Amino acid sequence: MDLDGLTELRSEFNERGWNHKATGTLLAHMFLGLVIAISGYVVFLLAETLWIRVVAMALSTYGSLAVATNTHTWTHNGGSSKRWVNDLVGFFGYPVFVNLSLTYWRHSHIVVHHTSPNVMGVDGDCNFPPFFVSTDKELERSRGLARFYYEHIQVYLFPVILWVHTFVRQVKSWAHIISHLKNPKKRRLHHWIDLGCMGLYWVLWLVIPALFLPLEHVFTAQVIRIAALGYPLFAVLAPAHYPHEAGCVSKGRWAKDFLALQTATTINFRTGVLGNFACSGLEYQIEHHLFPSYSHIYYPKMAPYVRRFCEARGLPYRSLGWAEGMWKVLLIFGRPKQEAPDLETLQARIDRQGL
Repeated sequence: MDLDGLTELRSEFNERGWNHKATGTLLAHMFLGLVIAISGYVVFLLAETLWIRVVAMALSTYGSLAVATNTHTWTHNGGSSKRWVNDLVGFFGYPVFVNLSLTYWRHSHIVVHHTSPNVMGVDGDCNFPPFFVSTDKELERSRGLARFYYEHIQVYLFPVILWVHTFVRQVKSWAHIISHLKNPKKRRLHHWIDLGCMGLYWVLWLVIPALFLPLEHVFTAQVIRIAALGYPLFAVLAPAHYPHEAGCVSKGRWAKDFLALQTATTINFRTGVLGNFACSGLEYQIEHHLFPSYSHIYYPKMAPYVRRFCEARGLPYRSLGWAEGMWKVLLIFGRPKQEAPDLETLQARIDRQGL
């Protein structure tokens, strides 16, 4: 574990000014995403022609995706040097804008996922059972009709129900908030603020529009809005950790190595200009996992240095095309990934198979 080397690389980045919080630029990107999202949604609500409504919702979804991914940077304190500013944008971008709990996100993503990416039984982001399995060990534990379903059906069903992706995260968000507020030992001020913002979402997106339009029309539009976000949100989050190239390892007491774990379980994917705006740096997942508190606008500049750093130490640094990455995500449900018993085995497998 060459943490000294990582510290030296961080020092070099800091000398180049890449540790500075590009607050103005990030807010400008956020504002543009908001304009696209809200304008498209208003047109969707008011238009009567079907094709106009379809195009309007597509634009709104694109803007909403940009807002959600931009918010991700702020949740890592990468948007401002002031914690309260990061919190403010985080509460707006997640609970108020898409009804995702900020406290739930910080626990599941920052506390758990970033410390244990693709560690099966720990990282909830790669936990698909019982509806789907993604590793050989999960498949081996199944029997009878369940095994037949996993081997022959799930690969076709998975793409069909991806529209529920954001709804599932919303349900988990509410469960997280309620469980913490019910427990005096766990609840904090942020949980109450989170609850207020989650409620404000319904006021802004349902109650107020219903003053001018039929309630059932507004409610249906809101369901469509969140369902439409499910596919592109998954397309941004999935290619970095789900393909076979992004290894997974069983929960256990194997020797921990921060650099090896982050690079063995994470890959980058390539996008164009429109994709870059929508992803807000999430296509540079290796850079993000090694330097999570840096503003994502610096990731393209950091990438060549991180690649050389990894290659010089025998650490994997992989990158896929975006479409290629998504295709390989679907493949794991037809041919589940090999779950390594420990990190050393996973590293050896990556080297041997050239993943």
